Amino acid sequence: MKRLIVVMVLIMAAFVLVMLATRPAYLQSGALPQHELDPANGQRLFYAGGCGSCHSSEPEEADQVLLGGGLHMETPFGLFRVPNISPDPTSGIGSWSMLDFVNAMQLGSSPDGRHYYPAFPFTSYSRMRIEDLMDLKSYLDTLAPVDRVTAGHDLKFPWNIRAGIGLWKLLNLDSSFVTSASGDDELLESGRYLVEGPGHCGECHTPRNLMGGLDNTRWLAGAPNPEGEGRIPNITPHKKGLSGWDEGDIEYYLASGFTPDFDSVGGSMVKVQENMARLSEEDRAAIAAYLKSIPPLD
Repeated sequence: MKRLIVVMVLIMAAFVLVMLATRPAYLQSGALPQHELDPANGQRLFYAGGCGSCHSSEPEEADQVLLGGGLHMETPFGLFRVPNISPDPTSGIGSWSMLDFVNAMQLGSSPDGRHYYPAFPFTSYSRMRIEDLMDLKSYLDTLAPVDRVTAGHDLKFPWNIRAGIGLWKLLNLDSSFVTSASGDDELLESGRYLVEGPGHCGECHTPRNLMGGLDNTRWLAGAPNPEGEGRIPNITPHKKGLSGWDEGDIEYYLASGFTPDFDSVGGSMVKVQENMARLSEEDRAAIAAYLKSIPPLD
């Protein structure tokens, strides 16, 4: 009997330790730096991240700044519904503090103490500078509020157990950059930041493991389409990727949507390209330089 009690106590202690280790993490108010908000930089990051492409409630609206949510994403884990991130104080994020926003973007933790599912690419946004996140929030606050409540996700077991995301984060949430970049090459540093951070290109172009985490040993080497049939292409400098494109070709594609062989952008990449076209020439040049600098992978 004593042995059974000891075993039960150990099981309960292990359970408590796991729950403590996997509970949502939060930055405290002192983590926010003194920073003069720059909504113009926030707008740049809004388009670099394609926020409107997922969160727009009016997909055909040119600027995609009505962020009432509603997009449905069918995945092997179930159905995800994209939420309202407009400044509406009830159905959007208008009541969020700056710290709430930074915690969501960097740590995937909601203001009400829940884990966010990584269909929201906080794993990439965790690499963003806090000052940039603050600028992004300041820009979002300038947009029109949308009074629209979106339904919750409809996920399969065991993915519908949100507490398990804490364990997923322990295994997959890493704010370090995937690739190295020369510290004295500002163009490469900028390109790495845009691609691996706000641009979250790896979320689609990198294959995933069985738990849905990115396999960074195959960084940007192409992956199954997370929303249906087909594949997302390889964008490393491999012969099956972008080896035949020079940096100017990549820049022109991001600006115009046309490839070097006179084809045009298609599928879900259309919205991505339209967002990239809103960036500066310098930003597109940085992205191109980065994509040509990474290891080629088959």
